[in-house]
Amino acid sequence: MADSPSELKQNMKQIRAKAPLRVGFSGGGTDVSPYSDQHGGAVLNATINMYAYCFLSETEDGQISLRSRDYGNDISYPVGYQLPIDGNLDLFKHIYNRLAVEFSPAIKPFRLVTHSDAPYGSGLGGSSTLVVAVIHALAEWWRLPFGEYDVARLAYRIEREDAQLKGGKQDQYSAAFGGFNYMEFYGDRVIVNPLRIKEKTLHELQGSLLLCFTGRSRESASIIESQIHNVCTGVTQAVEAMHEVKRDAFEMKEAILTNRLDRFSEILDRAWQNKKRIAGSISNPEIDALYNYAKAHGAKAGKLSGAGGGGFIMFAVDPVDKYDLRNALSANGHRTLDINFTREGALAWSA
Repeated sequence: MADSPSELKQNMKQIRAKAPLRVGFSGGGTDVSPYSDQHGGAVLNATINMYAYCFLSETEDGQISLRSRDYGNDISYPVGYQLPIDGNLDLFKHIYNRLAVEFSPAIKPFRLVTHSDAPYGSGLGGSSTLVVAVIHALAEWWRLPFGEYDVARLAYRIEREDAQLKGGKQDQYSAAFGGFNYMEFYGDRVIVNPLRIKEKTLHELQGSLLLCFTGRSRESASIIESQIHNVCTGVTQAVEAMHEVKRDAFEMKEAILTNRLDRFSEILDRAWQNKKRIAGSISNPEIDALYNYAKAHGAKAGKLSGAGGGGFIMFAVDPVDKYDLRNALSANGHRTLDINFTREGALAWSA
């Protein structure tokens, strides 16, 4: 006996996927070409319990539908192996086009919906993390056998080659692998080194960090373009600063592995001062004022997470003083979030 329409609908496949956002401690920018090609890059970062989500549902309407809850876009196209790049959710379509052409799956109609826990321009790697989540959802849907390196490489190529978006490599690898990682970049070669950190160190570090939204999101592309220009033209201050933030990432890794968190805070603050020398637009008077305000109310150190110019700034504080710092920032009109580290990278499953 044939299934009824309601039974068929109930049997239609549902895919869920999520990928974790990250905080960057030091080394950001050294994962961007041409610096990573010429000198090698190194980044220390960790994923946190904020995510980009992707939901994929099989449909029967002959359409491929894409919806971003963050941007409010909702578009549909007839089923095919290529979707038009027309200014509407083009990054999603670049993901679909690359996978459909490269892996030739059986194409069926579906609806894909995304949203993220972080606002646009947060500095937490949201755009790349969303790409990783969408790749995982499509890979689950099409049964593509991807590992973490496969997903991260694909995400990077889609963003940098297909969509022509400026940026580095750390966000894709952080989202794909998850956890606390020291990453090395040598041209096209990436090495992800997961760190085995003592539980008491992780708990103390987690209790010592506070995220604060600067009140403005930023467009990272122009900052990264300035950074690339400085490297290509050999601006001494910028190149030397990138050498320094790479060294800061290595020394910060050593401080965490040996449970020297006061030393970690010292390097975090130094890393921020070095990062500001890479490009003039990384900081601004509002960010400097917030940084100074937090330092006056108990913060030991602070650093923007991401390319700079806005988004979230991360403060290190004695856990005993964290409550007072949070209240002071709130009284000054700033939203704060606690950091909770995660161990898992991106994943997808059938509902």
